[in-house]
Amino acid sequence: MTQEMVAPRDDKKKAVKCVVWDLDNTLWDGVLLEDRNVQVRSAVVDVLRTLDERGILHSIASRNDHATAMAKLRELGLENYFLHPQIHWNEKSSSVKAVAEALNIGIDTIAFVDDQPFERDEVRFSLPAVRCIDAAEVSSMPQLPEMNPRFVTNDSRMRRQMYLADITRKEVEDGHQGSPDDFLASLNMRFTIARAVEDDLQRAEELTLRTNQLNATGYTYSYEELNAFRTSTTHDLYIAGLDDKYGTYGKIGLALVERGSEVHTLKLLLMSCRVMSRGVGTVLLNHIIRRAHSAGVRLRAEFVSTDRNRVMYVTYKFAGFREVHKEGGVSILENDYSRIQDFPPYMHVVVDD
Repeated sequence: MTQEMVAPRDDKKKAVKCVVWDLDNTLWDGVLLEDRNVQVRSAVVDVLRTLDERGILHSIASRNDHATAMAKLRELGLENYFLHPQIHWNEKSSSVKAVAEALNIGIDTIAFVDDQPFERDEVRFSLPAVRCIDAAEVSSMPQLPEMNPRFVTNDSRMRRQMYLADITRKEVEDGHQGSPDDFLASLNMRFTIARAVEDDLQRAEELTLRTNQLNATGYTYSYEELNAFRTSTTHDLYIAGLDDKYGTYGKIGLALVERGSEVHTLKLLLMSCRVMSRGVGTVLLNHIIRRAHSAGVRLRAEFVSTDRNRVMYVTYKFAGFREVHKEGGVSILENDYSRIQDFPPYMHVVVDD
């Protein structure tokens, strides 16, 4: 497997996960409602494609007529680049916020591009964590450190397509007449758990950097650190993937277990936010619980509370963990093995361990 390596990341700024674009005099030259023959800016197309290949998503926040603007984007062959476009007459800040919520990403991972200083100031005032960029600076965007992930993985290149598949799933789910479990069963999900191999490490590093909401500790690990754990005789590094009838979600979960003679400690557990509603968060955790129980050792887990990962604490509690110690900001939880659960009946789980 070959991977593209790009410029080093600047860890002082949050990596950008999505660029939200204005349209008039930003994506294209001119005002669409005044001239239906507006021409897309060539520099913008180059940036769209470059960032898309790096796994950075795109959306729109434009004061415009929705039908007219979408028709123009289709005509230009650009419609499929933009997820959850917000084209209406409301404030740009509300549009940017709506995009973040639809994609389930942090507002601090959004960049907003607009030619109007007033619009950038309005977004900057309402959403100070958003990086605001003058449309005149578009051509330099690919050089920004926060738009240069250390690695570009296969999952990165497929990210937009995976989000488009998610939109299709959501439309089908909204129209489903049966129970939630019936819908999940209809997806024919296949969840894989395997020990990470060298080819997984770039994606594993990316997962630790990108996943905040479903990360039990918020810890991030570099490729080199993860490789050391992978080859360690006292650690298990697991990576999980998910597929269904609509396509692949990619590699979406990671766990790191430190093995002692009497205690195994779950140092890291995370899941991509895109699979939150698929009931997969406990599958990887239950596999680790089962292994520790079979090995006849106690199982502990580290939990570090952040402003976004409360759901992971709840996940641990429902799985039978309770707090036994706390030092600094790290809670040590221990499992009592009273709730060892079967894998969900609506999911085919494949373990290569």
